Amino acid sequence: MEHLTIDMGNTRVKYAVFDRGELVAEACVERFGEPELDALLAARPAIGRSIVCSTRGAVEQTVELLRSRIGHCLRLSPELPLPLENDYATPRTLGEDRLAAAVGAAALYPGRDLLVIDFGTAITIDRIDAPGVFRGGNISPGVAMRFQALHERTAALPLCGADDEGPLLGRTTEQAIRCGVMNGIAFEIEGYIARMSGAASPRVIIFTGGDAKFFVKRIKNTIFAHRDLVFRGLNRILEYNASEESRS
Repeated sequence: MEHLTIDMGNTRVKYAVFDRGELVAEACVERFGEPELDALLAARPAIGRSIVCSTRGAVEQTVELLRSRIGHCLRLSPELPLPLENDYATPRTLGEDRLAAAVGAAALYPGRDLLVIDFGTAITIDRIDAPGVFRGGNISPGVAMRFQALHERTAALPLCGADDEGPLLGRTTEQAIRCGVMNGIAFEIEGYIARMSGAASPRVIIFTGGDAKFFVKRIKNTIFAHRDLVFRGLNRILEYNASEESRS
């Protein structure tokens, strides 16, 4: 039996299919409705379980569609049994993608202290302790948001974009903006890593998200990049709820 994992973001819907723990298919679409599901099931008729997480609010229509066509669909929520203890003070306000990424990280590196940095629309820095406890984290503006803010909140600064590597200091205005944003984020992340990684028990540092590729070379630490971390967390949650683990 294959598993369908769906991450409904602010602007796009990403989904992935797992077969016995291995990611075998993935795609990104503007919307996920009957035509998209019909095409997916025609290509992957073995899909028998599904799970949905969302950062866009109510997704009951999608959940009901999946239940009517597949027969089994979980909606990620604070009430759903998880293979991770959630120590967040306000679990209902915790982004579901952050929670799924934390589960995915703990599944990939069990029994390790973890720091998960997700470079998406916003940048999130989350801490998971070795016993499997989500301790919380921070949220700051993402790459595109920082470039856009400089352009829109000033009269003369141009709109710039990310680059892979650059000098410490810019020698043109465009270069200064790129260096300021990209180096600023790199220094921010390096600061978190330094503060949260003890010499006696170093944390595993995991990068994920669409903009992670810009920072793997910039940040001088041992980094593990997993762009599919949210999907892997959702699949682990499906497996957990289908097993005896969640009832033990």
